[in-house]
Amino acid sequence: MTKKCEARRGAGASILPLIDSALTTAADTHSVIDWQHIDSVLLDMDGTLLDLHYDNQFWQELVPRRYAMSRGLDVNTAKAVLNPLFRRSEGTLDWYCIDYWSRELRLDIPLLKREVAHLICIHPHVLDFLRALRDTGKHILLVTNAHNKSLALKLEYTRLGDYLDVIVSSHDIGYPKEDPLFWRRLAELHPYSPARSLLIDDNLAVLRSARAYGIQHLLAVHQPDSRRPPRDTHEFAAVEDFRAITPAI
Repeated sequence: MTKKCEARRGAGASILPLIDSALTTAADTHSVIDWQHIDSVLLDMDGTLLDLHYDNQFWQELVPRRYAMSRGLDVNTAKAVLNPLFRRSEGTLDWYCIDYWSRELRLDIPLLKREVAHLICIHPHVLDFLRALRDTGKHILLVTNAHNKSLALKLEYTRLGDYLDVIVSSHDIGYPKEDPLFWRRLAELHPYSPARSLLIDDNLAVLRSARAYGIQHLLAVHQPDSRRPPRDTHEFAAVEDFRAITPAI
């Protein structure tokens, strides 16, 4: 059931850049990873390993439509009601909590997530990257803010768990990844050396939090949603094509 994104990229989707330009920053286009200095690889899920298109469509299109239907509103009015609610919760565990939003919106969020689960897919070349990490002896940890119900659905559809050593949700830790305490608690539960760890995440606030904690090697994601334009990742190098950072076996 593993689903990759290549087959779903239509004519209007962005074409992945060539490998020789796969790492970018605003000021430095020559960043590289020295795998000899990395023991643990901490990987985000949504927008990093998986295409963020699924989540964007779910929260920005499907949820407003169903909320509008349940309240007798038009979709634009529903979005105007929901957007402030979403913004107030950003960066907190509530923002990522399916149970919280089911209660707040009086919608069956887990059921709705399954309704569009066909949109869940893995970014190109991610599986080869994960295989290479495993074959070179790296410790591979999935660290996600996704609620456990959402996490289970995505693992079911992608089988990413077959390639990972550890899977951690911030809901089990008690802090979102935007909080440096997340990384401290993670190290207590699953020891890793911040100086010898690489984090790849599409959320810049998360990368800043990890940097504040002391994680040495950080990469953003240039295009989390394959249907939307690439982003400016500011002070962080960003991966455009996982082939460019895949360690040699």
